Amino acid sequence: MDIKHVVWDWNGTILDDNHAVLAAVNNVCAGFGRAPITMEYWQEIFSRPLLQCYERLLETKLTEQDWARIDKLYHDEYRQLLAICRLAKGVPDHLHAWRESGRTQSLLSMWFHDELVPLVTEYGLTELFDRIDGLRLATGGGSKAEHLGEHLEAQRVDPKHTVLIGDVVDDAEAARSVGARCVLVATGVMNRRALEATGMPVAGSIPEALERI
Repeated sequence: MDIKHVVWDWNGTILDDNHAVLAAVNNVCAGFGRAPITMEYWQEIFSRPLLQCYERLLETKLTEQDWARIDKLYHDEYRQLLAICRLAKGVPDHLHAWRESGRTQSLLSMWFHDELVPLVTEYGLTELFDRIDGLRLATGGGSKAEHLGEHLEAQRVDPKHTVLIGDVVDDAEAARSVGARCVLVATGVMNRRALEATGMPVAGSIPEALERI
């Protein structure tokens, strides 16, 4: 690959937060009277848009009020556990090596922008990225595709020389929508079989993903 720029995903890619995600999903389950689930089950059914994903999980049609309640139940629990999340294997060393090679990188996340930036700063990673963009909406659950084009355009980065590294099918679809490459890591909330079905390369870790490039 003639790659000059990497766009990194955050949750499940750079940040190892699976335990926090599962606890947050099970907080939603408890709030709606559903039995708790395993990470394997969540990886099996996870998809975007998230509204339809939660309808399958809870086996019911959700109203706007239900979605607002789910958003609160999930994020209240997730935020409590953020403090004990760790960086993924290979971070930050491999990101430093990428930057020192003369190539560039940025961060595009569907986590809320006003919380993402302080968190990245707390982990000491801010200087590694030319740009950091998170979600600037009140609630999450949408597609990354609509944000990736703007993210690259703001940096004047050519998609043809860009690879997006993420952990879900939505990352592959976002990359394809702008003509960028994608390498997926099987470290987050989606199982490897679903990732491989995208036709994109799938790695078991960030170091392996960078080796693919």
